[in-house]
Amino acid sequence: MSNPAIITQGLGRDFDDNHAVIDVDLEVATGEIYGFLGPNGAGKSTMVRMLCTLLAPSSGMAMVADYDVVRNPGAVRLRIGAALQSAALDPMQSGREILLLQGRLYGLSRAATSERIETLATLIDLGEALDDRIKTYSGGMKRRLDLAASLIHTPKVLFLDEPTTGLDPVSRNRIWEEVRRLNDEGMTIFLTTQYLEEADVLSDRVGIISSGRIVAEDSPDTLKRRYGSDVIVAQTPGQEDDAVAALRNLPGVERVERHSDDVMVVTPNASKLLSPVALALQDAGITVANLAMRTPTLDDVFLELTGGRLRPGADE
Repeated sequence: MSNPAIITQGLGRDFDDNHAVIDVDLEVATGEIYGFLGPNGAGKSTMVRMLCTLLAPSSGMAMVADYDVVRNPGAVRLRIGAALQSAALDPMQSGREILLLQGRLYGLSRAATSERIETLATLIDLGEALDDRIKTYSGGMKRRLDLAASLIHTPKVLFLDEPTTGLDPVSRNRIWEEVRRLNDEGMTIFLTTQYLEEADVLSDRVGIISSGRIVAEDSPDTLKRRYGSDVIVAQTPGQEDDAVAALRNLPGVERVERHSDDVMVVTPNASKLLSPVALALQDAGITVANLAMRTPTLDDVFLELTGGRLRPGADE
């Protein structure tokens, strides 16, 4: 059995009196896609920077690709790829020049680097702009180029920090497909994202960090079952307060909440309760414009554990 691709024990990082990461024990299996979620300021980026050897831990230990991030940072860097939030790209170079330089820095021959660029060309989808100066690139183009640069040497572990921020839906789906393909080939991927759908679709397991500590970790489906609840949403224009009163004591209802023009019924089993809810509203003489149900999402889990929701595009 392969060693874990990432393992931490009691990992912590302090900035003066600010405890950014606190006593984190983490294990990511080789070949796993691990989604890492947390609100702004929770410690996500600090954690990633420590694992990528860009920031020294204040306490504990971390091993990445079988090497200690403090004792053997050079060995770690040769075996990882990282596309972080801020792409360090020279605006006066072309995209192709950046990729050629990156390949040579990792010891690839010019021929091997050129071949690898051609392989990645479909992913980055820059067309003729690959030979334009980066100062002419949009934010989304820079993100795609930075991802390609992180893959030029075919790393064992790939760190993706908000990889699809600023991308249009088509480009985002292309990145998702590439992440799956890389993982199918055996690459371990550590993914931080503010798109909960992205974490849900791609991740084998998800870890949620809040105030520097891991507060939950499991597969997306398990987390949704453990922390989420089914919800029935009733639209009762002008009669929301009456609807809340009519449904509050209905058997099977955990709680009823009014949200603007909607009434939300939280229950362990929405499909079982849908008909009783409709009948209770009818018996109370309440007009229902729409009645729908939904199962738990990672957003519900995130709200339950952290008290807030992720806002894609917000700065950490």
